[in-house]
Amino acid sequence: MSEIRTAIQSLKMSFRTRMQYRVDALVAALAVFVRESTNIIVIYLALMKFQNMNGWNVSEMLFLYSILFLTYAFVVSLFADLRDFPRMIREGRFDRLMVRPRGLLFQLILSNADVIASVGHGTLGILLFVYSAGKVGIEWNLTTILYYICAIIGGILIQGGMFIFFSSLSFHFVETNSLREIFYWNMRKFAGYPISIYSKLIQGLMIYVVPFAFVNYFPAQYLLRKEDMANYNEVYMYIAPLVGVGIYSLAYVFWRISIKRYKSTGN
Repeated sequence: MSEIRTAIQSLKMSFRTRMQYRVDALVAALAVFVRESTNIIVIYLALMKFQNMNGWNVSEMLFLYSILFLTYAFVVSLFADLRDFPRMIREGRFDRLMVRPRGLLFQLILSNADVIASVGHGTLGILLFVYSAGKVGIEWNLTTILYYICAIIGGILIQGGMFIFFSSLSFHFVETNSLREIFYWNMRKFAGYPISIYSKLIQGLMIYVVPFAFVNYFPAQYLLRKEDMANYNEVYMYIAPLVGVGIYSLAYVFWRISIKRYKSTGN
């Protein structure tokens, strides 16, 4: 219970720090919202003309995007310091955490919530969900609601696990931003679309290497049952929420191994 209370207090302090200048924070959150919305507008206009993308209509595509934005809103609330971890190492700020009587990963996850990005992505995700959820033919009942909640949690754990993994690489290599850019941010862009439209190489990467397909595509397939699911093993839909637990657990083990190699920058 003490750990939970500490976590809640840490998140509150982080929120208050970010909201000291409320107007600036709200304007920044609006900027994030507008920036991400432009991609959605482009997709919407394109699909209004071409009607569908490999069998996915505009409402189904927006539902796919809503999961991506909602999960990322929680990810930047919990894993912001891990997102920017290489800079923390270079500036020597990681050393401060090592003298505190709490677990290092616990401190990193809870010490610096990016409220601005969270509000921007979360608001867009909620709006997309509200707009699309009633138009895609999902029968919302106890089973589908529970699955959806578990899928959101799984998507958060998958992305959080990836942040932990790339942060762990910072203990082995001087610079890891290029790897993060290629294997996280670029794959995240691909995840906004049904993976069935991509080559087999990209599909394989998104299922087995950087498993963004389990963040939104396979959970959406469980709820929508689109025809292109015939290209994949049906079990992927059912294990999608569990993949998050597996990815996070593996990333945590890699973190524990990698942190033994840490050497202070001396700054």
